[in-house]
Amino acid sequence: MLSRLAYLGITNAFALLRLLPGSDRDKDAEILALRHQLAVLQRQLGEQRVRFDPADRAWLAALLHRTRPPRG
Repeated sequence: MLSRLAYLGITNAFALLRLLPGSDRDKDAEILALRHQLAVLQRQLGEQRVRFDPADRAWLAALLHRTRPPRG
């Protein structure tokens, strides 16, 4: 599990670095493309639910933590 988390961290860090030089318009287009992919996958799954590995959950939690507005 730890090796999978490390792999996800490294690959996603490179993906984030790729987004740095892009404009907001490029990032918005990529977000829309990813949302569409997610909608297609959910439609194909039908009644089944997506099952996340613990490493996937940890990575998503770290990303979501960074996107929340500060409290206070």
